[in-house]
Amino acid sequence: MQSSFSHSPAVTALKGVGAALALKLERLGIVSIQDLLFHLPTRYQDRTRIIPIGTLRPGDECVIQGTIVASDIQMGRRRSLLCRIQDGSAGTLTLRFFHFSAAQKNTLAVGSEIRCFGEVRPGPGGLEMVHPEYRASNAQGLTPVEESLTPIYPMTEGLQQSRVRTLVQQALTWLETGSVSELLPESVRRQWRLPELKASLIYLHAPPVDANQHLLLEGLHPAQRRLAFEELLAHHLTLLQLRHKVQENGAPLLPPTHQLTAEFLAQLPFRLTTAQQRVGEEVSADLKKPLPMLRLVQGDVGSGKTVVAALAALQTVENGYQAAVMVPTEILAEQHFINFSQWMEPLGIKLAWLAGKVKGKQRVAQLAAIADGSAQIVIGTHALFQEEVRFYNLGLAVIDEQHRFGVHQRLSLREKGRDGKRSPHQLIMTATPIPRTLTMSAYADLDCSVIDELPPGRTPVNTVVIEDSRRDQVIERVRVACAEGRQAYWVCTLIEESEALQCQAAEVAEVTLKELLPELRIGLVHGRMKAQEKTEIMRLFKAAELDLLVATTVIEVGVDVPNASVMIIENPERLGLSQLHQLRGRVGRGSVESYCVLMYHAPLSKQGRERLAVMRETTDGFRIAEKDLELRGPGEILGTRQTGMMQFRIADLQRDADLLDRVRQAANQLSNQPEIMQAVTRRWLGHHDEYGHV
Repeated sequence: MQSSFSHSPAVTALKGVGAALALKLERLGIVSIQDLLFHLPTRYQDRTRIIPIGTLRPGDECVIQGTIVASDIQMGRRRSLLCRIQDGSAGTLTLRFFHFSAAQKNTLAVGSEIRCFGEVRPGPGGLEMVHPEYRASNAQGLTPVEESLTPIYPMTEGLQQSRVRTLVQQALTWLETGSVSELLPESVRRQWRLPELKASLIYLHAPPVDANQHLLLEGLHPAQRRLAFEELLAHHLTLLQLRHKVQENGAPLLPPTHQLTAEFLAQLPFRLTTAQQRVGEEVSADLKKPLPMLRLVQGDVGSGKTVVAALAALQTVENGYQAAVMVPTEILAEQHFINFSQWMEPLGIKLAWLAGKVKGKQRVAQLAAIADGSAQIVIGTHALFQEEVRFYNLGLAVIDEQHRFGVHQRLSLREKGRDGKRSPHQLIMTATPIPRTLTMSAYADLDCSVIDELPPGRTPVNTVVIEDSRRDQVIERVRVACAEGRQAYWVCTLIEESEALQCQAAEVAEVTLKELLPELRIGLVHGRMKAQEKTEIMRLFKAAELDLLVATTVIEVGVDVPNASVMIIENPERLGLSQLHQLRGRVGRGSVESYCVLMYHAPLSKQGRERLAVMRETTDGFRIAEKDLELRGPGEILGTRQTGMMQFRIADLQRDADLLDRVRQAANQLSNQPEIMQAVTRRWLGHHDEYGHV
């Protein structure tokens, strides 16, 4: 691993750090002395004052000092050494040791003076500390109490707090004579009232006795905010550098001619919403610029993002260039191919599609059509990234559900542009609403548009939360809906890591439901079926030749069956809110009243109850996304692929959201100072800032 600071001495320069300890420290990302200085405490203990025993309350973590008045071994289910101590205040405290040696017993004899640190708990005979840290008095008496708060550091196996504290003390001594580069210009620090870096680091490793512990514990102390600001700035600058890198080659100019787009809009059986028109115009304006468009279009489930993508593809084709539409699953790729074919073929536009299931002669023919330009619009999965896929002149790449793809994959598309000299325009779409804080940090390299309006005729979905002990009532609801000519989904979820178990659960559910609902036509879709089987089942369901579709979360994205009006989700407590919102969006796509039944297994955790309550209360995707961010954190929402570079050491996107606007302004101020930009990103991201270099 590369050090975050090229000029800082290695951690092995510190006394007592050999190869074995250096290896353990490396697991914490500590390679240099300055890495150690940036390894900040997660909390603090107050060992600066002695608390009278008479004032102790359960839960206190503190230093006490007194004389041992009784010391006995208690026999029972577990043998323990009990020492009772008093300090002259009204009260007695018991020290309980389950593991002790003869030497310890002799040290903890009646009459000995002792100082302890630990957590106070209620015990059988009053308050006690279990296995406290302690020091007994010797000829010189007890050592003075600590002069500053005691830091508690993030740990790894085989390391002790005391060891890390000793090393940090050495690093702070080095800091007195060495230096840590102050990378933020004075003008930026003055503008945002940020303390100096060196003073901030010293303060956070050894806060004085009168430090505001509440602010420190909340991560809101000015010294912590100074470091969080710089870390957020590093991430932001990296994304700006990424944007610059993508745009340095330029892009084809694709001005609108309105030949194909006007004909396309005339044949649609509906009018575009105001929001679709607005976002369509923003995209159209980007396409006529000589810089590659980098635009994220967010729109709730069913808001009509695909039509906006189709308009962008037509503007590209009008100018003699190819457009590619990339989606995360084969089911969605096939559905997009069918939709685009219905729209484009009457206009005389030729399409190709590429997914894992396209093999043999068909694959060769599709690759040839892409390479010679006869395929004007190409629909596909991540198969479009493959080396063998050569475009004739790719002008636009539309990427659906970006969080399913890595940043590397998105960037590698620029190499698919003509001769690798001009980057294609990029339109990124997501039906997973992203909170503003995440948009500003994870997608700082993109311009953002929001389709914040649903087409007329869409009905809000009624959400019901019900315990699985009432399964019979739920099955009856499905029976009634299907008897009335509607269709239903039954989604089985298990812990996501186990796709095999999830498929097995769906198979069991299918058998059970066929027994209980013999009059219904029931189909099954799960992730382990062959693509062809899945596609056929989905076709039957879409054609209303099946009444009930039992599925895993494979149907989360993009499946469009307007006649489906009931969605049952088993074990919804195992899914994130955004995923539940996506699943719920599969119903309510027609004009009939629709229901989503969240059938949970009791008992629910506090977080589980909160999450299901949010689903019941709102269908607003952005509100749901904000709650998801609050409960699960950014990595979970964006997907680990997207956030490989978003592992924050100090910053917290929710806590420090108010810093993001300032960070963006500071980044713009530094955009013409490449040395500072590089130094800041190198300090915080080390070699990880190369995620943009594909």
